[in-house]
Amino acid sequence: MRIALFSLILLTCGSAAFAQAPSLAVAGEKHLANIKQLTNGGENAEAYFSADGKKLSFQSKRDGRGCDQIYTMNIDGSNVKMVSNGDGRTTCAFYFKNDKRVLYGSTHLGGKECPPNPDFSKGYVWAIYPTYDIFSVKADGSDLKQMTNNPGYDAEATLSPNGKKIVFTSERDGDLDIYTMDTNGKNVTRLTDELGYDGGPFFSPDGKQIVYRASHPKTPEDIKRYKDLLAQHLIVPTTFELWVMNADGSNKRQVTKLNTASFAPYFTPDGKKIIFCTNYFATDPRKRNFDLALINVDGTGLERVTFNETFDGFPIFSPDGKKLVFASNRNAEKEGDTNVFIADWVN
Repeated sequence: MRIALFSLILLTCGSAAFAQAPSLAVAGEKHLANIKQLTNGGENAEAYFSADGKKLSFQSKRDGRGCDQIYTMNIDGSNVKMVSNGDGRTTCAFYFKNDKRVLYGSTHLGGKECPPNPDFSKGYVWAIYPTYDIFSVKADGSDLKQMTNNPGYDAEATLSPNGKKIVFTSERDGDLDIYTMDTNGKNVTRLTDELGYDGGPFFSPDGKQIVYRASHPKTPEDIKRYKDLLAQHLIVPTTFELWVMNADGSNKRQVTKLNTASFAPYFTPDGKKIIFCTNYFATDPRKRNFDLALINVDGTGLERVTFNETFDGFPIFSPDGKKLVFASNRNAEKEGDTNVFIADWVN
């Protein structure tokens, strides 16, 4: 759900490296230079750097498959390889610190086929597939290992900068909360406990904080709807705010108060700001116009980063802080195409 979170974009695709085109740059995007398109066509997203900054893991729906699988590629878009096993639906791939293994979520133990799409007769909802578990695999796709084995959703996993801790979202205690565990799957610790969805977590560069998105129902009506939908493995993703907490779960504080869908948060390399995706700037949120934005960790200084009139999301900085990778509908061959882009970051 960082998700597979995203029925609003998710993935099919192409490959190879693509030269910069004038249409890739949009007026006002002063933080982005030399934008290059790394995939070509279909649905591709959630691309995250390897620790050495030379490769990306990402999810894509391609090769005639009905739902996302996990791939890796070089940062110029070349050498695309599938590393998941081709079964079920996958999400949220992230390299281990030594770059020898890749972490991701998959439903394949629940069946080889893609799990069904959510029932949109209940409104715009996301599916929280209970067959998701977290796995790791060697960077060549071999040696698949299961890391969680619990009833309910386990996914949205990323690693701490020192490579010792995995942070993830789980339904194991009856609600959607954030947990950490060692990289061998032991010492599971629950970090959030407020009713509602807490997910999409990432560590700060120094490993001392975690940023995440959250939606906490308050009224009796909203609480009932949340619980009723969760019992059907669904949530409503229309309003998420960003939160930050210490790595041990203490000192939780709300960063955004935009009352919109804000997600995919990631710390800037200096740890002082958060870059994220939001429809706060959209004149018509129903059109899925999401942009990247920056905000200080204390919630001040909101700044718009992208000005594309469709979707921009899933930003992540390279380990050296010089590059930004993101997913976007810009330069789409057909409506709905989402591709992976890389740009030089300009402070």
